[in-house]
Amino acid sequence: MEFSHKSVLLNECIENLNIKPDGIYVDGTLGGAGHSYHICERLSKKGRLIGIDQDEDAIRAATTRLEPFKDRVTIVKDNYSNIKNVLVSLGIDKVDGILLDIGVSSYQLDNAERGFTYKEEDAPLDMRMDRQSGITAQDVVNDYSEMELFRVIRDYGEEQFAKNIAKHICIERNKSRITTTGRLTEIIKAAIPMKFRVNGGHPAKKTFQAIRIEVNRELYVLEESIDTMIDLLNDKGRLCIITFHSLEDRIVKNKFRDNVNTCTCPPDFPVCVCGNRPKGVIITRKPIVPTDEEIEINKRAKSSKLRVFERVI
Repeated sequence: MEFSHKSVLLNECIENLNIKPDGIYVDGTLGGAGHSYHICERLSKKGRLIGIDQDEDAIRAATTRLEPFKDRVTIVKDNYSNIKNVLVSLGIDKVDGILLDIGVSSYQLDNAERGFTYKEEDAPLDMRMDRQSGITAQDVVNDYSEMELFRVIRDYGEEQFAKNIAKHICIERNKSRITTTGRLTEIIKAAIPMKFRVNGGHPAKKTFQAIRIEVNRELYVLEESIDTMIDLLNDKGRLCIITFHSLEDRIVKNKFRDNVNTCTCPPDFPVCVCGNRPKGVIITRKPIVPTDEEIEINKRAKSSKLRVFERVI
């Protein structure tokens, strides 16, 4: 299957990165290089793009797409959580912009063998972004305790029937190991009352999202990486992050705020004595969302939000 993915909020990202022709930029979630291609178009031969992705299929696709700009592009197989080590290994101290698109690509969703989708009956339960490491969705579904499953589905999927879904999963896996997306989908459906299955979206969507987040440690990685990325920015450098659900967006919003409100003095102190200065400014007081026209073209863009932070040194 060809690696294809419509870049979400493309124009908004390019505009907010404030690209300098001779600047250094990092795409921490390279994917098929949709955003990166347009970054490279705006770079001179003195500019540089570092593309990071842990998905080998994405790296192959991005390498092909960015071939016209190979003189200014370096692609690294890694997780963006290791961005500082990646840059150090390349002899880079600071960069002028960083972009993250925190979502599953259309290729990953539509490629049955990756196990991300609840629409394929015979797909193996995998869901790993990096298929060479870490636990799989099958491990989570079959080896987590009922309480652990409940926590994952409740917290990461915000699923109101999390307790019953976890219970049904444990009952069924005692009969035989759950190894396919199709069987898991049927178990989830059986755990949700009929009236909610009829009126809501796909009954398995939230649970699959929750398991995927757990498998790839997505929220932990995002939260632990933002401070580091801000510290890696040059003066006036920008960090642009696209999220796709409330849990991710809340993390980005709070971490940006924390990097502006850095004072640790007690509230009753008349003046600041801790010496901590704000690391920058939040460009987007409210997140940028896709236009109706973009949503019409790409339904998967509907829940996307872009927040932007600018470093001030």
